Amino acid sequence: MRIDWELPEFRSGFYGIIDKLIGPGATPAEKKLQLYIPPLAGLFVVVQNYISQFDWSITQQLIAFLIAFDIAGGVITNSTSSAKRWFHREGQGFKEHMSFVLLHFSQIALVNIFFMKFSLIWIGAVGGFLLLACALILQTPLYLRRTVALMFYAISVLLSLYVFASPVHLEWFLPLLYLKLLVSHILREEPYRPDNE
Repeated sequence: MRIDWELPEFRSGFYGIIDKLIGPGATPAEKKLQLYIPPLAGLFVVVQNYISQFDWSITQQLIAFLIAFDIAGGVITNSTSSAKRWFHREGQGFKEHMSFVLLHFSQIALVNIFFMKFSLIWIGAVGGFLLLACALILQTPLYLRRTVALMFYAISVLLSLYVFASPVHLEWFLPLLYLKLLVSHILREEPYRPDNE
């Protein structure tokens, strides 16, 4: 497999905005995964609400759909070779990655407010572990970073199961949020390219 860090040109207009979200030069296979899986994940959560009679409000259904959509999309998008090339390009360092991670406090807060008993302690603990783990991963020498990221992800699963309270019917939220950020986004990996590109 060929490794290529050189960024292709951005497309113009609307597609240029998409390029900044998923990485310019995304392959057809990468685009299909990003296009189809996230809405299916969001739809699954809403359908599960009706089948299992969670009795969610319209607002809760909308929030659950959007969070499932975003997290499924983030796990996929951030782990593609095109996104790795884009999000780990020259000039993207500690500050830029931590700023991206900080944005996800909004999801942590929304889940806590709408699906749990509101607790600043829970938001701080869940988000604090996320920030600490990401910061330590980014400070780890590159050759150890994957191992340290997976170690912190394993810890996050244990915390999600046994320490942090889980939002009822959204038990998947914390493990997948941590997967998206600790593994899919933070890790710098070689952008392998298909032979036919």
